[in-house]
Amino acid sequence: MNLGTSEEEPTAEEIDVPEDIDWQMLDKSKFFILGAALFSGVSASLYPAVVLKTRLQVAQSQVSSIKTAVWILKHEGFRGLYRGFGTSLTGTIPARALYMAALEVTKSNVGTAATRCGIPEPSAAAIANAAAGLSAAMAAQMVWTPVDVISQRLMVQGGDNHKVSNAFPCKYLNGIDAFKKILNTEGIRGLYRGFGVSILTYAPSNAVWWASYSVAQRLVWSGMGCFICQKDDEREENRVNVEKNALRPNAKTVMAVQGASAAMAGGVSALITMPLDTIKTRLQVLDGDENGRKGASFGQTVRNLVKEGGWMACYRGLGPRWASMSMSATTMITTYEFLKRLSAKNREALSS
Repeated sequence: MNLGTSEEEPTAEEIDVPEDIDWQMLDKSKFFILGAALFSGVSASLYPAVVLKTRLQVAQSQVSSIKTAVWILKHEGFRGLYRGFGTSLTGTIPARALYMAALEVTKSNVGTAATRCGIPEPSAAAIANAAAGLSAAMAAQMVWTPVDVISQRLMVQGGDNHKVSNAFPCKYLNGIDAFKKILNTEGIRGLYRGFGVSILTYAPSNAVWWASYSVAQRLVWSGMGCFICQKDDEREENRVNVEKNALRPNAKTVMAVQGASAAMAGGVSALITMPLDTIKTRLQVLDGDENGRKGASFGQTVRNLVKEGGWMACYRGLGPRWASMSMSATTMITTYEFLKRLSAKNREALSS
């Protein structure tokens, strides 16, 4: 992918970005095995932020992230920041596998189809990324929603220090115990509480994220090209061979651009989808059908939130979620691109 200022003739400010690795170029066994290991590590590093976000979302009053973190460490220890992690990790592996497969297959097929229809390459890439993000999120939620319900209920146990409504005593011993009790009291529907809201939250969010990432990456590369060109005006006078003027960024530069683009896309996505994520968490954690009591509806959950703290209550936990999604996006995309290069069938050809 060459990003320059002219389509007719290569110029000194062109940046020769390494070609994207598509589905056909991957060794599928390496891709899924290495992916499970790499993303398990990413999940472990970001999990405390998810616990904080969940605790804040179910609180009935506004509490700072720092106070919540200090309280957890003081009363529950470091393990309190990893409540439900085992369950989350168990579900992450198959969910990630589905996500990555749907993402790459859709992106490859839609991108090819869009290009054949005569759509310009930048637009085709954005469309393909948006469609891939949408399909990947929908596929992953089939596995992730039950895991999310269980892990989030484990996260909030012991969280009644900040007026958590329907505060949970230590009623679940572990993920398996939580699964059995939810299934017995609420049935299959209990494990899929908030599934519709999850789709509404994550499917558009992923579509926006991947499309924004594609656009942001191009903008960053173009900006870098213009900046380097301004610093290197003398190259215009001494230009002899056009090919020698193509700038070839090293692996660190490529990773830095990918990480910055991912963080930008992740921050915007967090802000847009925060209210739906808060409602989803409330539905999954607080409003389950227990003791014959019917859980609150989507509308009732929204009314409860507004009653507690106005519309801004929908943004409780925005700080941890913004940080989590930005860091997650950065680590995810750099890890993901690294994974694709490790899993390529012909790595020598890619590096040449």
